[in-house]
Amino acid sequence: MAETLDIVRPAIEPAQFRRLLGCFPTGVAVITTTAPDGRPAGLTCNSFSSVSLEPPLVLFSLRKASKLLPTFEAASGFAINILSERQDALSGRFASSRIEDKFEGVAWRPGALGMPLIDDCLASFECSVHAAHEAGDHVVFIGEVRHLGDGAPDQALVFYKGAYMMLAESLRKLVVEGRLGDADVDEAYRTLYGTLLRLAARRGTDEELDAVAAAADAIEAHPDDAPLRDRIGSASAFFGAIAAAGHNEALTLMAQTLTGVLRERMTHALSMRPRPDLFPLRRAVADALRRRDPEGAAAALDTLIDRLREGGADAPRA
Repeated sequence: MAETLDIVRPAIEPAQFRRLLGCFPTGVAVITTTAPDGRPAGLTCNSFSSVSLEPPLVLFSLRKASKLLPTFEAASGFAINILSERQDALSGRFASSRIEDKFEGVAWRPGALGMPLIDDCLASFECSVHAAHEAGDHVVFIGEVRHLGDGAPDQALVFYKGAYMMLAESLRKLVVEGRLGDADVDEAYRTLYGTLLRLAARRGTDEELDAVAAAADAIEAHPDDAPLRDRIGSASAFFGAIAAAGHNEALTLMAQTLTGVLRERMTHALSMRPRPDLFPLRRAVADALRRRDPEGAAAALDTLIDRLREGGADAPRA
């Protein structure tokens, strides 16, 4: 009878393990809960993951050495706050062991379950604890999502190879430095969205073309003092509805890049004020689509762009 040979496996070197795990980009979240004394508590985490849709379950893992482990073990729930790329300082704050009161100066509000929800995050998930399991040097907390919400229309903060990576950083840099000329941006919009409008007039369903008109109506519904992020969201939704109706995945990806350009220009380069004179021009685009008139829709877009540019490069827009 042959002898059973033990297979000798090489030990996993921790530093290499951590480095190679860093090759997988992850989003960054702040996990929050309420301590037994009622104070908010939280920490930065990139181990957040979805688990199940039915029921809606998510998880995060926490080191057993963490000072907050007893707090989370005693809590009935927790909240996942997904950070935007503008919140890298917030990520560093909640990751720091030197800052005693992580919430000092941080804008937050209690959620429906009483969990701390941080303002201006991309999304939040307020959970009740579904289960907790020990796994090596961590405890895995599984939560059932009870309430959720979305926030600012922005890019996600991403952690990659031990550093934060901002998905739209190159766009922001180009815009802030003035290296995206108005003529170039206008030409890009005319070319890309002119093509998408022609496709949408032929391919879009009635519901998709109605969505373009609804997006134009949403822009008109803003009060004069509407927050900038609401204006950005509505403008992005208008062009996003056009792209969706065009049914071309490659062009939709390009449109998402232009949406990033639009967002950065509205945030950093353009002086904003209401422009009711643009309302009928957006409606003209939507009406031409509903008539299935591809050239009319493209021409209406050209007129809209021309009017946006009236008054010079710094003409405010809404």
